[in-house]
Amino acid sequence: MSTYYFLPTRNIFGEGAVNEVGHLMLSLDAHSVMIVTDKFLAKSGMADQVVAILAKSNIKAVIFDGAEPNPTDKNVEAGVDFFKHHDCEGIISLGGGSSHDCAKGIALVASNGGRIHDYEGIDKATKDIMPLLAINTTAGTASEITRFCIITDTSHHVKMAIVDWRVTPKVAVNDPELMKGMPPSLTAATGMDALTHAIEAYVSSAANPLTDAAALKAIEMIYRYLPKAVANGDYMHARDKMAYAQYLAGIAFNNASLGYVHAMAHQLGGYYNLPHGVCNAILLPYVEEFNIIGNMNRFRDIAEAMGINTANMTTTAAAQACIDAIKLINRQIGIPANLRELGVKPEDFEVMAQNAQKDVCCLTNPRKATTAQVIEIYRRAYEGE
Repeated sequence: MSTYYFLPTRNIFGEGAVNEVGHLMLSLDAHSVMIVTDKFLAKSGMADQVVAILAKSNIKAVIFDGAEPNPTDKNVEAGVDFFKHHDCEGIISLGGGSSHDCAKGIALVASNGGRIHDYEGIDKATKDIMPLLAINTTAGTASEITRFCIITDTSHHVKMAIVDWRVTPKVAVNDPELMKGMPPSLTAATGMDALTHAIEAYVSSAANPLTDAAALKAIEMIYRYLPKAVANGDYMHARDKMAYAQYLAGIAFNNASLGYVHAMAHQLGGYYNLPHGVCNAILLPYVEEFNIIGNMNRFRDIAEAMGINTANMTTTAAAQACIDAIKLINRQIGIPANLRELGVKPEDFEVMAQNAQKDVCCLTNPRKATTAQVIEIYRRAYEGE
């Protein structure tokens, strides 16, 4: 069986890396670009900062601030109209996963035609997208380097998982200076999103030695540095380490894919428009406790990556220590205790479980679940057992 390995062409790291976007866009032969971002970053002046950097390279830029949290098909449609109206040659996404996914969706439709709904699933595009550069401002989603694009279908209140190698940005920029402004709650949520990526990739049925190395290093770094970044957002060493850690987690899941945590979290986002990272964090220990029998030795490895000494533990005890460690870091960084605190309704569990079973992310989960078992996981996460 063949193994594919996906990565963006170029990746730039470090403080001040954002200042290189002008010549990077010129290298992609794009002289007129659309910046896809959210209203907060547009108002904060960060988008204008990027416009000024581009102007030094004689690149014209217009700002589209219509990327909402959990971006929707309507956001993509509006962005495609904006892109065509301004006759742009390329796209820069500025922000976290929402901005990157929105930009990917816009690029996909603008280059291939049709509607974003046409691309749900795996590798549905037939044409390359225009030059796309992603500037990351959070340490969590890794959407700046992946072939994943998650867009909410507003008519059905579900998240569409679009997995296509063609939507991977040509260049990814991770500048920890841009991440300093994240409040503790967002730092915590995005960091747990990254931890979920790494853990789901490591226990995935499609894991391989390349993804294993990236996932374990990401787990080690996140468990060590995420609490420090939450405690002090100006601590640049922790911000820098988290930028690398979320990138490593992205490498892992971009190739090994994910599991039921994401399949289930997508439904919570689609139904309730809840923060994706928070949903992942709450679901993670309950899904992985369900998964333990699928590959118990892998959970021992994760526990060791988290700094737990498992030498005198049975494999079962070590695996359970991994679950306990996930719950501990959730408490330390202020993640809500359960789904009840987010306003989730038990009467929606069944339809969300049915939809989760259709999500492409569940295909590589290490243990196959029935719909009844998915409902039970939702229930446990709701109660916070």
